[in-house]
Amino acid sequence: MIDWLRRDMLEPQIELGGRRVPIALRRHKRARRLTLRLAPDGSEVRLTLPQWARSAEAIAFAHARREWLEAQVAKIPQRRSPRPGGTIFYRGRDLVIDWSEDAPRRPVLQEKTIALGGPHSSLERRLQRWLEVEARTLFEEEIAHYCGRAQLDPVPLALSRAQRRWGSCSDRKTIRLNWRLIQAPDHVRRSVVAHEVTHLVHFDHSPAFHAMLGDLFEDDIAQADLWLKEHGRSLYASFG
Repeated sequence: MIDWLRRDMLEPQIELGGRRVPIALRRHKRARRLTLRLAPDGSEVRLTLPQWARSAEAIAFAHARREWLEAQVAKIPQRRSPRPGGTIFYRGRDLVIDWSEDAPRRPVLQEKTIALGGPHSSLERRLQRWLEVEARTLFEEEIAHYCGRAQLDPVPLALSRAQRRWGSCSDRKTIRLNWRLIQAPDHVRRSVVAHEVTHLVHFDHSPAFHAMLGDLFEDDIAQADLWLKEHGRSLYASFG
């Protein structure tokens, strides 16, 4: 028991599904209680805690909810590598992978398929690169759009391959957005872009932040947030 306590105090972690998962502690000045969630890919347990809360209590809180966390782990979609005849997600819909070795290597978007050729061994890598290019194009357009609505100069985009975050703008000079959002429906992707543009003005989640986000985003932000909460993990299933 003592060894367990010492280990988890030095490096917070919990055993879920037969493996050790790190517990990430984040203090927030506006937090009034402990908030627990699992990263979309199951790579870490995230705990947001008030400034006054003790780390040991937060770690114990996570361990007390092991069954709930294991249930969340069980919901993470199984890895499904792209393959000929299979599908990939693109802007909220499935595209059938139409592969032929002697076809052009560059992926070509058609109505219901993505057609490409070239070596089978590099199929996944080339599809991911295509999705990343598509994501960058749309993100840059949408950053310009929402910055214009906010009467701000557009800021540079950094494409992210993060396993844990959809977006960030930590220095207020660059917006980082996860390329996997190109797989989500358009309104969901745009909600994340609008969210990060709002952080260029309000670097918190205060009432003023939410008011500005509500003015910027044309659709239902709560509906977009709900989609990410319920389906976000599926965006990690097709590519490593």
